[in-house]
Amino acid sequence: MNGIDFLVDTNVLLYMLHGEHPTAVKIAQHDFSLGVSEITEIELLGKKNISQQDINIIRNLLNDCVIIPFNTNIKELTISLKQKYSIKTPDAIIAATAKSLNLQLLTFDKDFEKIDDEDIVILD
Repeated sequence: MNGIDFLVDTNVLLYMLHGEHPTAVKIAQHDFSLGVSEITEIELLGKKNISQQDINIIRNLLNDCVIIPFNTNIKELTISLKQKYSIKTPDAIIAATAKSLNLQLLTFDKDFEKIDDEDIVILD
C-alpha cells in the first residue's frame, strides 16, 4: 500500500481551508493521509492576484498532504478517461491519479458522476 487513505479533489481542500462544509471539516479533523494531484496544487496556488498570506495558508495545508506527481501512467489514464467521458482535463487528471494508485477519490463535484467508477465518492 502507498500509505495514502484517500485522494481528494481540489474542492475538498477549498472547503477545508474555508471551513465551509461540515463533511470537509470532519475529513480535516480525522487523521487521514490525504493525497492530492499536482493539478490540485496548481489550481489552488494559480489564482491571479493571490496574496502571500493565502499562499502560505495553502502551502501549509498542502504540506499535510502527499502530492502525487504527474507521470506517464496518469497521462495514459487521463487520455482514456477523456476519450470515454466528456469531462474537463483537470477532472480527468485527478480521477486518473486516484485510479493509478487504487485510491478512493473524495469530491463534492457532481461532474464526476459521469465517470463509471465505484472508487469515486461524491460527498454531500
